[in-house]
Amino acid sequence: MLILVINSGSSSLKYQVRDVDAGEVLLEGLVERIGQPDGDAPAAVPDHGAALEIVAARLHEVLGDRQVDAVGHRVVHGGERFAEPVLINNEVTRAIERLNPLAPLHNPAAVLGIRAITEKWPQLPQVAVFDTAYHRTLPEKAWRYAVPDWLYTRHGIRRYGFHGTSHQYVAARAAALLGEAPDEFNGVILHLGNGASATAVKGGASVDTSMGFTPLEGLVMGTRSGDIDPSILVFLGRQGLDADALDDLLNRESGLLGLGGSNDMRTLVDAAEAVGNDDGTSSGADPLRARRALEVAAYRLAKYVGAYHVAVGGAQAIVFTAGIGENSSPFRALVCEQLGALGVELDPELNAVRSKEPRFISTEASRIPVLVIPTNEEQAIAEATAEVVAG
Repeated sequence: MLILVINSGSSSLKYQVRDVDAGEVLLEGLVERIGQPDGDAPAAVPDHGAALEIVAARLHEVLGDRQVDAVGHRVVHGGERFAEPVLINNEVTRAIERLNPLAPLHNPAAVLGIRAITEKWPQLPQVAVFDTAYHRTLPEKAWRYAVPDWLYTRHGIRRYGFHGTSHQYVAARAAALLGEAPDEFNGVILHLGNGASATAVKGGASVDTSMGFTPLEGLVMGTRSGDIDPSILVFLGRQGLDADALDDLLNRESGLLGLGGSNDMRTLVDAAEAVGNDDGTSSGADPLRARRALEVAAYRLAKYVGAYHVAVGGAQAIVFTAGIGENSSPFRALVCEQLGALGVELDPELNAVRSKEPRFISTEASRIPVLVIPTNEEQAIAEATAEVVAG
């Protein structure tokens, strides 16, 4: 079965075609600057419909007469309505659109992609795969906030969690690497990219996760603050910052960028390694600020690992994934240095290996194995789409 995987942004459309039966990627690409003018000239790609014409041309060029069987869409927010991937119809599309206030940067773009596909290929089955769905198993004690009940009943304010497609995919592959059945796996999954989240997995299900009502809560991220005292927002509001300014401050100007001057992990690691060097050279970021940013981010992450070790009743593994988790051995080491109380012991040589294969990076003496499992959200979306369509 050929599945077209679509990840729609407000001004971009990322796509991939996968042969699910053969496990192969046949085509992938990115259409950018949708609806954005080029100087004084009109936009080269005026809307998502035009973007799909570009994708269709590439499909014909690469696939020839072979036809795509279905489309799988990454949808960030499924709210409480969607607990699993669903076949899209008009009612589902409208339900996703009604969730726009919960994910204003993501869901509207997903709806644009869905409607563009519907208009161009009306008979083609489409499936929505939700980032929040995997976390619908959170117990109430984990998803509730300690605020008046009307905030939940009227406005849906609760913990939803994100990166669920990645966490579910990685948890299943970690279980396989350990020789466990997926529904018997207990572990802590660390999805570390520009956006970052930790998830406690018990019996193969998500029981707690660091992101909350929005993807801002939790870990220190590339440009997001993560956990912060809410009274700071009240204080800043009284100093004259409005809602938009606070949103920019916490989502786009904080995190590693705010602490270290860059949201690029490689830049910060290179700069931090210059601390104490005689020449004082670095990759452009201030060495002391870079070191501080890494220490704050690693400490915050280690605290979550300890908490989630308790939440799952004893983790069988700690798993690093996504861009930073898979590729930054210095940051993995900095995190694991703080987990000695859990009996974690990293193997420096194994940690230094660069590979796209699932692997152990801890010593045999480590009480909790530490793994690196590359994530593949496109594969997970394609497989989920094929399963829904076949069913």
